[in-house]
Amino acid sequence: MVRILVVDDEESMCKFMRIMLSKSGYEVATALSAKEAIGLLDKSNFDIAILDIKMPEMSGVELLREIRKKNQTIDVIMMTAYASLETAIEALREGASDYITKPFQISEIRHSIKRILEERELREENILLKEQVSEGVSIDEFVGNSPKVLEMKELIKTIAPTDSTVLILGESGTGKELVARAIHRLSGRTDAPFISVNCGALPEQLLESELFGHKKGSFTGAVRDKDGLMKAADHGTLFLDEIGDTSMAIQVKLLRAIEEKEITPIGSTSPVKVDVRIIAATNTNLEDMVRKGAFRADLYYRLNVFPISIPPLRERREDIMPIATHFLKRLVCRMNDKRDVRFTETAEKLLKKAHWAGNVREMENAIERAYFLSKDGLISEKELPEHIRKGEEMALQRQKQTFVGGILPLEEIEKAYIFYTLNRVGWKKIKAAQALGIDPSTLYRKIEKYNLIPQKTNEENS
Repeated sequence: MVRILVVDDEESMCKFMRIMLSKSGYEVATALSAKEAIGLLDKSNFDIAILDIKMPEMSGVELLREIRKKNQTIDVIMMTAYASLETAIEALREGASDYITKPFQISEIRHSIKRILEERELREENILLKEQVSEGVSIDEFVGNSPKVLEMKELIKTIAPTDSTVLILGESGTGKELVARAIHRLSGRTDAPFISVNCGALPEQLLESELFGHKKGSFTGAVRDKDGLMKAADHGTLFLDEIGDTSMAIQVKLLRAIEEKEITPIGSTSPVKVDVRIIAATNTNLEDMVRKGAFRADLYYRLNVFPISIPPLRERREDIMPIATHFLKRLVCRMNDKRDVRFTETAEKLLKKAHWAGNVREMENAIERAYFLSKDGLISEKELPEHIRKGEEMALQRQKQTFVGGILPLEEIEKAYIFYTLNRVGWKKIKAAQALGIDPSTLYRKIEKYNLIPQKTNEENS
């Protein structure tokens, strides 16, 4: 809600303005003197101040100067019963947004407020647009100056202008999509679409339809023709996140799209030409998957023209505090917080020491939580998540517990059942994947995640 401060030494005028502006949906506070107004401004944030020029002790123009010393963002409207071009010009020179002469109609004030708010919204939109353009044309949004990050940024600048496919490698939460967007923005395709799809989030048939499109009637629910994301990204960039989760059938179609620059929608016999740059990403070891037969070697080599490895946060600890400070400043800006919000020395030490298994994404969530829990502008160890305060050992110990309140964790159930199924089929992974009802690539990812290894005794028992 827009907050307005009315300052006038006439109590009746203050009451009138509070009633009329409140009816228009604004939150209104009043002050009968400049001194009282300064006290209110020190305690609360206001969007607009409406000041009477003629007041005892301190005039409206003098109050305007004091406001400008404290806050440059408040818009100020001056009002006076003493019409004078000289005072009007003086007020405008001091930064007033408008000038109204008493007596006036309430509609005049409302119109002035509306115009000021519209101009403010336009300014904010322009600032946001400039920020987005700035973020888009550089890799500076990827915070960090460690040697590994600087090397990665130089590689991005080198390969972005080319049309070659790129494979981004990195753990979950390291910022793979951020890198993909930077490549797109620094390329010659920057004016065309950038489209992102998480290959691990969709079932095979739905992913195929989303990527390549379909013809009406090609399957149940296909009530009309639909262009796929490949077509939607024509002349632009398609970012395929978690490429390792795709099935062999989809891998074949992706390979054709890259090699022939054409796709065939589901239910169609006519190929469609597309000009799309492919950027893929994965947090799994595709080379291992290729050796195990879970990922096509020809597609891997097509994707791996320019590999970019994003180092995990624990391998670039010198970047931890710059990243944490970046997230904190962004929150302060977003919340229009006037406080000097910062980390205590103890909090900084804990942040630097933390393992950050979830990398930058985990840190962003931790900083946001700490910011909203802090009350005095200082983020101490008390506001940080428990596993950061007490150390990673505690978190790992908790993960190893078999039961929590008498209930087996879901991950433990999944791990045990996959291990059981693999033993039952003699560790024949394709057969195990069929029995589990999942894609072989997903099974390989689960085996790697849970570090499952065949045991002789289990194989003999099965």
